[in-house]
Amino acid sequence: MKLIDDCTPCLLHLLLLAGLCVPSSSYPASRSPLCGMLRSMIHQVERLTKLSGKFHNLTGEELEHLEVAGNRLAGLPDMEHTAAHIDSLKVNESLSQLFMYTQSFRLHVNWLKTAKENVSLSSHPAKETNTHLLHLSTFLNASLHQIGEEVPPSQSPSLPEVSTAFDVLQFSVEISKRLRMFCFWSKRVLLIIQGQSPCPRH
Repeated sequence: MKLIDDCTPCLLHLLLLAGLCVPSSSYPASRSPLCGMLRSMIHQVERLTKLSGKFHNLTGEELEHLEVAGNRLAGLPDMEHTAAHIDSLKVNESLSQLFMYTQSFRLHVNWLKTAKENVSLSSHPAKETNTHLLHLSTFLNASLHQIGEEVPPSQSPSLPEVSTAFDVLQFSVEISKRLRMFCFWSKRVLLIIQGQSPCPRH
């Protein structure tokens, strides 16, 4: 599997400007330097939430009748959703987990994009999703550096061979569901971090 290229310095620079360059008069001097990053990350997660439902064109009824053989993509993140666990996360732990989960989804979505192209299915939603995952990953990378934390290394998951359009459809449904769960988890975590920081609420 072809590894995803690292972010280019130009893209990182532009995203940092988008997240950090805000008028100094808009916020109090004591605001956390993460505030701009958090707003940008929440925006990316909201975009990903909308895109997560576009990986397939199945209706709700069709999804009910589609037999998906469990979680075949073992490398996808398995988030802990309990309120107690999420509330117990520290900022550095939360951002590190978010970064690792985002990288995992980037690899899986990029793999799905290639699989769709190989069976002549539209890969546009996967391509657009990968772009927003890249933006989110870049913001998380910069945020970890900002708080003096090491960026976790990316893991290369073992991905199955895909030979039919039906296989691609099943994997599209699985990634769609798991990505949606990831988005709900991520936004909740980011809002908690934002609430713990002296960030404006508008």
